[in-house]
Amino acid sequence: MRPRTKHAVPAASDICRLSAVELAGAIRRKKLSVREVVTAFLDRIDAVNPLVNAIVSLRDRDDMLREADAADAGRTEGAGALFGLPIAIKDLASTTGLRTSFGSPIFADFIPQEDDFFVQRIRDAGAIIIGKTNVPEFGLGSNTYNTVFGPTLNAFDPALTAGGSSGGAAVALALDMLPVADGSDFGGSLRNPAAWNNVYGFRPSQGLVPGGPDVEVFHAQMGVEGPMGRNVRDMALLLDVQAGYHPQAPLSYEKPGSFLDGLATAATGGRVAWLGDLGGHLPVEPGILDLCEAALARFADASFVTEPLLPDFDFEALWQAFVTLRQASSGCALKVHYDDPARRGLLKPEAIWEVENAMRITAPQIRAASVVRTSWHRTLLSIFERFDLIALPTAQVFPFDVGTHWPREVAGRGMDSYHRWMQVSAFATLGGCPAVNVPVGFDDSGRPMGMQLIGRPRGDLAVLQAAAAYEATLPWPAGA
Repeated sequence: MRPRTKHAVPAASDICRLSAVELAGAIRRKKLSVREVVTAFLDRIDAVNPLVNAIVSLRDRDDMLREADAADAGRTEGAGALFGLPIAIKDLASTTGLRTSFGSPIFADFIPQEDDFFVQRIRDAGAIIIGKTNVPEFGLGSNTYNTVFGPTLNAFDPALTAGGSSGGAAVALALDMLPVADGSDFGGSLRNPAAWNNVYGFRPSQGLVPGGPDVEVFHAQMGVEGPMGRNVRDMALLLDVQAGYHPQAPLSYEKPGSFLDGLATAATGGRVAWLGDLGGHLPVEPGILDLCEAALARFADASFVTEPLLPDFDFEALWQAFVTLRQASSGCALKVHYDDPARRGLLKPEAIWEVENAMRITAPQIRAASVVRTSWHRTLLSIFERFDLIALPTAQVFPFDVGTHWPREVAGRGMDSYHRWMQVSAFATLGGCPAVNVPVGFDDSGRPMGMQLIGRPRGDLAVLQAAAAYEATLPWPAGA
């Protein structure tokens, strides 16, 4: 049994407890009006969001209800897959006419004039964008707090962090304030907050969801957008909308059919390589590996056989390659603010650290890091010749005190950067692989945890099918 949330949170309405797939179907069949659905979720946000601060920049209720009424007055035949569903966009993505702060005081009043590509697709699919979900400043770190909106609190314990950078999205889902949510993931930002709030988060293969518009369309190869949900089918519903080739996103490609329809074909089992803590290389808080191994034992009920595996690789070199490539991307992107004395003082220390290290990187170092990444990709391909999935813990620590910016020590080992304690999330990122967080349960203190299931590059449907098979073995529902 899952523990009850420690928040004094009222029970959600029957509408808010329905899955996104169920809600979309009920709206299309006119069993529910869009006004009813939007009103139910707005009422839920009014009741719950003040306790956790997950949704920010909430639009005017009357404006949203006018959009709902206009949708009800229109035709539902041929409507988009998200028709009538309320959604709040992660505050790292640009939204036309709606404040996008990136969690930074530099952009506290910024109103974009265009949507990110995937946001426009969500609009075109008929969703009603109601606001944004809270993030850490510029998405740096897995603790959602900033000086613009403050911290987002964990769905199960208000003293704990929600994770990040998609922390607001995960908490909003877990507490039934949204039917489905988007997020983004560079170093675990779709996976880690999902693990810490007992929901699902899916990092797609590199290029499946088009990134942009921005100035780094050829360079941005590690951060991706993707879906979060209270179940696997809801994630597939949103991924169908997000995914697919965009002519202004040169690294994007056509999606291989509908992911939601693909889930109609059940996974028939497979072989799972359990990497655990990489033979002691990763410091992991006690209790996490036990929860993951118990989850893998349940996975056997779906005919997935697990075998421990320790790949022959220099994992410290791999982490240093991740750090270098992240600084060459994120650090260089932030340099424009660092170079402005008025803006530099508004950057948090982790952002300054990224920029200053980026300025010391040489071209040969970036090439060397890319060579290490290529070697890791080849290692993954060799693993996938024998196994269907790779499994790892989603996080190396349980949710910690929300006032702690980042853990300085894990299992007795010092952490040398604000993201070293998230090293376990880098392996899928560097491989360009699809990876899903699935909930694995709670420790004795009621803190949630999750496990990553990682699949072959562009094997997104197979990963979602495996996650759905795993979901069917769970003795508790997602969310709080």
